[in-house]
Amino acid sequence: MNIWDKLGVKPADILLPANCDTEKWSCIACDQFTSDKEYWDEMDRFVGDAPSTLRITFPEIYLGRDDESYIAGINSRMRQYLSGNVFREYKNAVIKCERTLRSGKVRTGLVMAVDLEQYDYSQGSRSLIRATEGTILHRLPPRIAIRRNAPLELPHIMILIDDADNTVIGSIKNTGSPVYDTKLAMNGGSIKGWLLSSEQQDMLARSLEHLCDRKAFIRRYSLEPDAALLMYAMGDGNHSLACAKACWEQLKPSLSDEELITHPARYALAEIVNLYDPSLEFEPIHRIIFDTDAEKLAQYLDCGDGDAQEITMLTQSGEKTIHVRKTCELAVGSLQNALDIFLEQNGGRIDYVHEESTVRRLAAQSGNAGFILPEFRKEQLFPSVSKNGALPRKTFSMGEGRDKRYYFEARRISVDK
Repeated sequence: MNIWDKLGVKPADILLPANCDTEKWSCIACDQFTSDKEYWDEMDRFVGDAPSTLRITFPEIYLGRDDESYIAGINSRMRQYLSGNVFREYKNAVIKCERTLRSGKVRTGLVMAVDLEQYDYSQGSRSLIRATEGTILHRLPPRIAIRRNAPLELPHIMILIDDADNTVIGSIKNTGSPVYDTKLAMNGGSIKGWLLSSEQQDMLARSLEHLCDRKAFIRRYSLEPDAALLMYAMGDGNHSLACAKACWEQLKPSLSDEELITHPARYALAEIVNLYDPSLEFEPIHRIIFDTDAEKLAQYLDCGDGDAQEITMLTQSGEKTIHVRKTCELAVGSLQNALDIFLEQNGGRIDYVHEESTVRRLAAQSGNAGFILPEFRKEQLFPSVSKNGALPRKTFSMGEGRDKRYYFEARRISVDK
């Protein structure tokens, strides 16, 4: 057995932009700035007619505006880019990437393929790769519609490893010249990437194998003796990976035994990052409710001082603390449960916002209400998911909006017949 087969990750054939403006090529993850049309209008003007991942991904702010036509355009441009000398392919590659954030801090990760056969996003999963938050199934169809007929994938997926001693990524030193070195669009910082040599890939496999120790994992977090090893925890892009998984499951019945092992759609490109990377800061994801009766909403949510959890609520009238009935160990879960019921019964629209300043600005407008959520410490992630399963959806974000992962690398996921 190849050592990679049991590790859940492996090198990939990675496509990088060639013969184009790499700053214009880069684009932030599709689920960012979903209530900020100005951001996306400015990005559109900046890119113009240049090749860009903006043109081959689907920003969620555009969902619901003739999705079928938009998706057809994405798939068409993917094929144009593949035939138009836009890419250079690096076979059997692992890329060490260093993302310089706007703060000046550097986040380091490894771009490689993850095995969808070892990923399960269902509640109660015991797979090697696991979702860390509840997967919202109704968010998958537009993504599935794109991927089903797409020749390419572009990841904004970030997966975390629990490596407090930094034995995996920290042992890999940069050698030679980077294969990319560019600013990122829209004040997103910059990024550099280096190819790992075959010797470095071998060292990486051995260090991951050492980290893949179920008994040590159980001792570290005082888990039950039969607990399953959580080797990789989703950080960002859970719904994108869930989409890849769903498409793979749909494809499998049509494949031969050999194709089940070798087909590129069995894998998804992702960036592996150490949970303890010093630049990695967990931020709460706040809520903003649009088109609502803020006073009625406050009365519905505030149950008094009994078995309740405190949440900061913002409206046009100002800021106050409300006490939401405890239905989940985490306050974010109790709030989300209550908001889901209220919105179903009364209408309105919810959005998930990373920047507190944005929540305060939007909540000050008539018909809106905002909620500021408490922090979730990153050290809680692996033990919490291992003991209790996936967290309530949209519990945490890794950094602010403009520090999220950008689309840059790509990979073929179809086979030419």
